[in-house]
Amino acid sequence: MRFRGLAVVVLGVVAVCGALFSWLCPTAGAHTNDQSYVYLDMTEDDLGGRVELPYADLRAVLGLSLTGSEEDVQAELARNEELLQQYATEHLQIGTAGTVWPLVFEDVAALDSEEAWAQYAVLPFVADTAGAPPPRTLEVRFDPFFDEIDGRDALLLIGNDWNAGVVENADEALVTFDAGSRFQTIDLGDRSWWRNLGASVEIGVDHIRTGPDHVSFVFVLLLPAVLVYVVRDLPAGGGGSWAPGRSFGAGLWRVLKIATMFTLAHSITFTLAGLDLLPLPPSKLVETVIAASIAAAALHNLWPVAPNREWLLAFGFGLFHGLGFASLVSALDVSRTTQLVSLLGRNIGIELGQAIVVLMAFPALYLLRRTRFYRPLFVLSSVGLAVVALGWMIERLFDADLGISSVVDKVVAFPRSLFLAALATALAGLLFWWERRNGRLLPIYASQPEAPPAAGAAPHPVAELDTT
Repeated sequence: MRFRGLAVVVLGVVAVCGALFSWLCPTAGAHTNDQSYVYLDMTEDDLGGRVELPYADLRAVLGLSLTGSEEDVQAELARNEELLQQYATEHLQIGTAGTVWPLVFEDVAALDSEEAWAQYAVLPFVADTAGAPPPRTLEVRFDPFFDEIDGRDALLLIGNDWNAGVVENADEALVTFDAGSRFQTIDLGDRSWWRNLGASVEIGVDHIRTGPDHVSFVFVLLLPAVLVYVVRDLPAGGGGSWAPGRSFGAGLWRVLKIATMFTLAHSITFTLAGLDLLPLPPSKLVETVIAASIAAAALHNLWPVAPNREWLLAFGFGLFHGLGFASLVSALDVSRTTQLVSLLGRNIGIELGQAIVVLMAFPALYLLRRTRFYRPLFVLSSVGLAVVALGWMIERLFDADLGISSVVDKVVAFPRSLFLAALATALAGLLFWWERRNGRLLPIYASQPEAPPAAGAAPHPVAELDTT
């Protein structure tokens, strides 16, 4: 009964974590290839955005070909850039209170989308508001292809508006334009720190969800968290080994120390870099060191250099992970107050994402720790993550593509990761029950020291009791 209750609890935890990921992480939007889009990006001082026009309508109305390879299409867009910008200028008008602002269009590009079938030309622009802060109420006319193709409509979306809590929005349209409603008044609502904070929390969680390197680093540190390293041989040069940890509480305490030190470290560099108080090293260097941290932690599992003190590794390498997180806010063109709120929210989101990863992985590792299956899992996982990290280092140093991220992404992608975590927890519970039933559970150690005993000291005692 005790085991059955524990199994229900841990599976419930995994399910709740998956629900949190689903709720906190934004989803990507879709293009239909028969609608045009205008995205607006708002800051306290500037208004910009982009127009997206479908290839099918550009072929029908402007006579473009837009066929062949990606390079061919991009070259044709570049050759017809002036024509495209002129058409966009004629069919997009933004202003307020009867004033229309000039739009300055930038280089035309093809839409970079995971939806391979979504074929759109993208025209970024900046509105010239004559130095005045853009108001929260806009008057917009947007009518591409309405006169040339019957039944066409278009959507306006607020892509980014930090003060309203809108960040990287790709799927929630604010208004629809059609032949009968070419002019719309757009009310952006009041500025709100709380909306900014909430949106920033979502981004922080999503950064963990879509960052396999950060997830891998947390996981590789979790592997020894349910164990204790004990020196068994007293003579000089004697070795030690990992053994099952004492209890759920002891393992959770080690996890808490690791997570706390990782949080403290990356919060320091994340905040300093986000506020421009710490210069950001080249991203290639930061990302390479992050990959190296995974390899170092994995090798530490096999040949411990700081056994039972993995929190030291978490803190040291967490400083570099913080620089990686800082890329989230380093390019924000917002006020210092808005940036501080965003920093706080993203930091909270990162911690939530990290906590969810821990809660999804820890139950299975804890249940397996006293079975004979944990040792091979421990070794194979550490070796595998070291190899993956080495591949990432090569990719990032030499701008190569070994296909590693695409493989890892398939494993950690939600909701697949939730299913795998639930399956692993259920399997771990079954194996634990089977080993206990057959009297094959490994002994646990009575204490979990911060370091191996000093030379000449007695080894830590072994508790042979079959407790969990």
